[in-house]
Amino acid sequence: MILVGNAVITDDIKDKNFVCNIEKCKGACCVEGDLGAPLTEEELPIMKEIYPKVKPYLSAEGIKAIEDQGEYVEDWEGDYSTTTINDKECAYAIYDDKGILKCGIEQAHNDGKINFLKPISCHLYPIRITKYDEYDALNYDRWEICNPACDFGEKLGVPLYKFLKDALIRNYSKEWYEDLVKEIDSEN
Repeated sequence: MILVGNAVITDDIKDKNFVCNIEKCKGACCVEGDLGAPLTEEELPIMKEIYPKVKPYLSAEGIKAIEDQGEYVEDWEGDYSTTTINDKECAYAIYDDKGILKCGIEQAHNDGKINFLKPISCHLYPIRITKYDEYDALNYDRWEICNPACDFGEKLGVPLYKFLKDALIRNYSKEWYEDLVKEIDSEN
């Protein structure tokens, strides 16, 4: 385990290599699973605020799901996630001309329509954060749909924490990330 600030980080995050290979997985993380992308409570008003500007990017099915269920949903445990289409793909996911799922929120951001990049859980994936009163637990969520990313990361020699540098900085801070790198380097 690695300790940085109020975060407990599993060794897999430094030891495992990972680089998304969307050409191979086709964005499967946007369609697989029981729920949509986890959302923080701070992201809930943002989802409502950005929806009108993101809506033009979404599929008719995604728009219908959001207009029927809301910009996000609450699950049986009281946690929030993005709305899904028929309990499958994220309502904010869009297919490109190659059949690859991409994020409509991220596309709106890239086009300068909104300042919000995408839910932090998506940006950090495959790291999942469990929040406790005193600390955050950062775990590597191993899932077979990401095997192409593991293979690609291995080929390129990119550790997970380096692949997710921008997301980790976004969630914690540049200083926190620099402390993480120092801690990892001191162990090697």
